[in-house]
Amino acid sequence: MTQVHGNAAPNAAAPEDRSNLSRLIGAGLILVGVVLMALGAYLGPYTYATSTPGKLTVDTCTVDYKYRSSTSSSSRKKTKTRWCYGTFTSDDGTVKDLNAELKSDALHQRGYVIEALKTGDTSYKLDQGWVYAIAVGCAWFFGALIALTTGIFATVTGFPFGRTPSQGLFRTCLVLVGVGVVGLVVSLLVAFFA
Repeated sequence: MTQVHGNAAPNAAAPEDRSNLSRLIGAGLILVGVVLMALGAYLGPYTYATSTPGKLTVDTCTVDYKYRSSTSSSSRKKTKTRWCYGTFTSDDGTVKDLNAELKSDALHQRGYVIEALKTGDTSYKLDQGWVYAIAVGCAWFFGALIALTTGIFATVTGFPFGRTPSQGLFRTCLVLVGVGVVGLVVSLLVAFFA
């Protein structure tokens, strides 16, 4: 006579629990994708379109050094940020700020004129043009496409613990992820060289 110990029912429910967890993670990725798309629209074309273009006449430029410790060793990494201070004047002449400051790509001499954007009450940034703004928005969009596609695939199928996905759904998601990766790389290259 053979005795069976334990109960098989809890183990039978485990794959369904994992499938539900996969779907929950997929829903989270969809939410992340939507947030990334909104950020891309805001940080790219929207910010550029709503900014005030103008010129910053440099009074002085400085370098701000910060040290941060490295986790791999006891060495400290030094980062430097270049700041230029001066007078910002909008292209249409309606805005003038005598105490403007912006993060610069180089140290400039007194009197140098930098194309700048006023993005807020006291915030300024370099004017890198529409091409750069659109490339930044596209980079965020294609990154969001990767997260959205992965999230939809995991939500629909419960992959890897749920049902086996159809070949059509798998190919479609694979193509969309590929488009996202290629688009992200191209957008970053355009933003870098713009």
